[in-house]
Amino acid sequence: MSELYLGIMSGTSADGIDLALVDFSNNSTKLVAHDYQPYSDQLHNEITELYTPSANEIDRAFSLDVKLARIFADAVNQFLAKHQLNAEDIRAIGNHGQTIRHRPIGNSITDQAFTIQLTCNHTLAALTKIEVIGQFRQKDIAFGGQGAPLVPAFHQFLCQQTQHDVVIVNIGGIANLSYLPSVVSKQQVTGFDTGPGNCLLDAWYQQHNVGRFDQNGQWASQGRSDPKLVEQLLQDPYFGQASPKSTGREYFNLAWLENQLALYNRANTAQKLTPCDVQACLSELTAISIANAIKALTVHAKVYICGGGDNNQHLRKDLEKQLSGFEITTINALGVNSDAIEAMAFAWLAYAYNKKIYGNMPSVTGASQSLVLGCLYSP
Repeated sequence: MSELYLGIMSGTSADGIDLALVDFSNNSTKLVAHDYQPYSDQLHNEITELYTPSANEIDRAFSLDVKLARIFADAVNQFLAKHQLNAEDIRAIGNHGQTIRHRPIGNSITDQAFTIQLTCNHTLAALTKIEVIGQFRQKDIAFGGQGAPLVPAFHQFLCQQTQHDVVIVNIGGIANLSYLPSVVSKQQVTGFDTGPGNCLLDAWYQQHNVGRFDQNGQWASQGRSDPKLVEQLLQDPYFGQASPKSTGREYFNLAWLENQLALYNRANTAQKLTPCDVQACLSELTAISIANAIKALTVHAKVYICGGGDNNQHLRKDLEKQLSGFEITTINALGVNSDAIEAMAFAWLAYAYNKKIYGNMPSVTGASQSLVLGCLYSP
């Protein structure tokens, strides 16, 4: 039977779909092909408008659930045609879906933990004629976990028997890390969301400019970071919270930022920040929150960066400044495509489902036990 799995990932930045075809033959991991399909501005807005409660959100969410499935199916079928493959060549699709709400255990808004990833997996399976494995996060939450992050188990699969501490940092809309201690260490693998990655940078940029993101951090580089604002932002309780922990754009969003700026302006009436000054502060916030999380885990490690934030040169410089003394490079140095790694992780989770491999790590999510994650949807 084929060991080709197709992973589909759309992150909290809601900028598009990543597809990664992975060959897991002989218990190895080989990226066969990777494609990216951007979302239209209209679709991007339809998704991000659901990040916060609003009128008719249930109708809009479940209409979008099916709409995204059709868009994902079109992307899969185009991918197969482009790479001269048939549905029968693919063992299964591992579909993360599009997160619109993440309320893990310990959230301050609801008394029950839950997480919602849109994309009707039944529709996706029917339109591609391929088995789909999805809804990976819910079972972990049912067993007392955060349901996130799930990628550390895949990162450990990639980096088995490391002779030195390794930290893999994914800077998406939300930034998360995987800490993989050396084989001689007595520490456990751990991982968590460190806080905002690109989400605040993107949202603030969109409010003041045309476009979805600050290309290479050029706008942030024109501003001057204010230590007082950065320190205030870092006082948010999330940054001091012990792991396991996870968060999302329903927490770190423009409303959060506007509240922080209002507090800053009341305390610093003589200080006027330009919009690009604020962007420079947000870049430092992302860098410092990531760096603080790493330094709390290890004093020396190889740090591999992946995700969209890896392309932000200004953010990379901020991060390198905060992590002086650490060896920092891109995940490409491990022979893994930085843009494909998250989609690869969900291809692996589909593979893990079929092979009955545990897909979560209690030391990461806080679940009461290790679990095979996901649900099967047949065409």
